[in-house]
Amino acid sequence: MFDRSTYINRRSALKTKGLTGIALILGNVEAPMNYRDNTYHFRQDSNFLYFFGLDFPGLVGVVDFDSGEDFIFGNDVDIEDIIWMGPQVTLQENAAKAGITNTAPFAKVFDVVKAAKETGRKIHFLPPYRAENKLLLENLTGSSAQTINGFASLELIKAVISLREVKEAQEVEEIRKACATGYQMHVTAMKMAQPGTWEQKIAGTIEGIALAGGGMTSFPIILSMNGETLHNHDHSQILKEGRLMVCDAGAESLLHYASDFTRTTPVGGKFTQKQREIYEIVLAANNKATELSKPGLTYLSVHLAACEVLAAGLKELGLMKGDVKEAVKSGAHALFLPHGLGHMMGLDVHDMEDLGQIYVGYDDEVRPVDQFGTAYLRLGKRLKPGFVVTNEPGCYFIPALIDKWQAEGINKDFINFDKVNEYRDFGGIRLEDDILITETGAEIIGERVPITPDEVEATVAKG
Repeated sequence: MFDRSTYINRRSALKTKGLTGIALILGNVEAPMNYRDNTYHFRQDSNFLYFFGLDFPGLVGVVDFDSGEDFIFGNDVDIEDIIWMGPQVTLQENAAKAGITNTAPFAKVFDVVKAAKETGRKIHFLPPYRAENKLLLENLTGSSAQTINGFASLELIKAVISLREVKEAQEVEEIRKACATGYQMHVTAMKMAQPGTWEQKIAGTIEGIALAGGGMTSFPIILSMNGETLHNHDHSQILKEGRLMVCDAGAESLLHYASDFTRTTPVGGKFTQKQREIYEIVLAANNKATELSKPGLTYLSVHLAACEVLAAGLKELGLMKGDVKEAVKSGAHALFLPHGLGHMMGLDVHDMEDLGQIYVGYDDEVRPVDQFGTAYLRLGKRLKPGFVVTNEPGCYFIPALIDKWQAEGINKDFINFDKVNEYRDFGGIRLEDDILITETGAEIIGERVPITPDEVEATVAKG
């Protein structure tokens, strides 16, 4: 945990957002894998971590906006727990670490909610994403678990986002720790990218690095020679000389802050000329995005600028044609880049996505673009100092998408399909860094994972 003053200050800041009534901030509970007592590794809810910091199951936090009081509800252990788990700190002692003196058994939260309902006070809660918490809210509020998300408090959602989107200095330091572990994961993956290596061996090895770093992976590892599948979690193939391996992976720090890098490595350590040409274009788009990112600029505009770099490079290779700006305006680049430039990152790898991406990445000024490719941009609004975002352009050759566009004549004025079909077995390239928006621009967090073609080839050679 951070110092108790951190959680006191965060809850105090939440109380300045003009809400009335009470807010329920639900912690998570253990989740069984295949029977009740064999559970997945516990992961606390990120909003609960942000405001209360306590990293164990079975807790509910309550913020009373009217009285200014804060509460934690949970149960102390019994003798059976102590036999299996050893001596445990009391709930009151744990709550004090978050600056809270008001504690009570878990069942008492029902009394608090009942009293609030009877007096007509507003009961705020965030959208639940786990079935157990949906059922808990059903029992607390009387609203069906199937429809409970529709009753989540938009006021609370926007208030939480306004606080969590700007990272404190100590949060950035936690992200740096996660990035340091992520660096080791990716360098190891590059060194292991040798012909004859099983993809799963690499994925398992770098997952072990995340665990050895004190946390876990920040999301399931994406690693495959079939990099044209954007989120490819299949690790069943044996690496072959001449193919490209996309590795998209990150770690969590001890306090659950995330990193998220992607690198693309030639199996065996040498890019072909065709691979290097495409790689250099993606790298140029990545560098341009970091260069442009600064407070006051919309990330939508940075995304489109990176798309123009991609389109210009592909035009030079004969894969695209026509006016570059018009091509991007029409969405022609999305044949090769059918996703957005990046997303917020913090306690979640897609930070606060459970609160609704439309509220995290957009606002009343900047709205999502309803166009294939750019429609998947998770962050479009103006950047602020303290934002931590990913920068991850790519270039993919997806046979099914190529066939669809060619058959339907989509953007035929900007795409040379005959040339594109020469790349059908290319795969994909993605290059992702984590960047911090500063007062004047942006900086890559931590030591940059090897990224130039020469750096990548030299790293593989050390394997």
